[in-house]
Amino acid sequence: MKTAYKLHGIHRHYDWGGKSFIPQLMRVQEVKQLPYAEYWMGAHPSAPSMVATTLGEQPLDLLIKQNPAEWLGNKTMEQFASLPYLFKVLDVEKMLSIQVHPSKVNAEIGFDLEEAKGIPIDAPTRNYKDRNHKPEVMVALSDFWLLHGFLPPDELETRLKDFFYFNPLMDHFRGVDYQGLYSFFMHLSIEDTDSILKPLMMDAVASVKNGLVDKSHPHWWANKYYNGVAPNANIDKGIFSIYILNIVHVPKYHGVFQGAGLLHAYLEGQNIELMANSDNVLRGGLTTKHIDIEELLQHVKFVPTYPEVLTGELINGHEIVYPCPVPDFGLTKIAISAGEAYTINTNSLALLLVTEGEVCINDLVFKTGEVAAILPSVATLIQAQLSSVLFKSFVP
Repeated sequence: MKTAYKLHGIHRHYDWGGKSFIPQLMRVQEVKQLPYAEYWMGAHPSAPSMVATTLGEQPLDLLIKQNPAEWLGNKTMEQFASLPYLFKVLDVEKMLSIQVHPSKVNAEIGFDLEEAKGIPIDAPTRNYKDRNHKPEVMVALSDFWLLHGFLPPDELETRLKDFFYFNPLMDHFRGVDYQGLYSFFMHLSIEDTDSILKPLMMDAVASVKNGLVDKSHPHWWANKYYNGVAPNANIDKGIFSIYILNIVHVPKYHGVFQGAGLLHAYLEGQNIELMANSDNVLRGGLTTKHIDIEELLQHVKFVPTYPEVLTGELINGHEIVYPCPVPDFGLTKIAISAGEAYTINTNSLALLLVTEGEVCINDLVFKTGEVAAILPSVATLIQAQLSSVLFKSFVP
């Protein structure tokens, strides 16, 4: 019985992506003059991966639909009925939007309400594209920077005091009221927003130009968003979030988990991302896309966040697991020296992405940037032709 297949993901050309990292990793022969933002691996209906079978390339979602027990395993089939995760590679050159993801219960409620209102699924004002939550874990493939939850209260209070343009907001925080502060600012008029953010942007641009700040400071990112030019009016409210959220640096092969209700944004770098199979995003700025302030505020957890950068927990001498407190997905990193072999066991469909080196699985050679789809409930031998690093997605 064949247990390993070559899988070809789908490139996503969003304008925030870079133009070289993903094509080089995937060894793309004909590089388009477009940004390569994401590489999707999975069975998402909008962009299912293709699997090389004896009958030619077949969409993964179709293969799962035709034989769910074989491709998903009995446990995953009974619990989810489809592949519950989406595996990605990201190259973040420009900052992504400030955003939050709903819980599964709230996603079901929101989706059903919009369906009842007859809002088309592809409408630009649609908040919910499906009935699923979207927890996610990321592991850096380079130095990576992101915004991750509200600053601790003492740090946020100091931030508001240190910048004179934030002083009018002090009474709305009072050292503890995250909801009062954020809700007040998000409801400000354009004119009142500009009165706060215009002097901030002038300060940010000058600070970066004069070499006074680095990537650990919010001025760096405010300046980057506007490409070193302070706007005169209509300043994006997402700029404020840069100053009240944690700026987190994640070194290569370290990770971060982000659950429902956590306000966050990717700032810069390359990473592996694994998430529940969902498109539900509620945005709070740094974007030209739809922002529904009232809906956003219903789903943000207004509590301080103390960032935990994951180093991974050692399973054995070859494999480490990144803790993911959800039933939808799990993620490990496997490192094998040249000439060594390593056996994996999984009860679900596993996807193995080779990020370094070259391996042989069931007589198939997988080079850097290639992906193996491994059927569940089998012992699979991985033989390293070169010293190799792989990331494995699976259902726990």
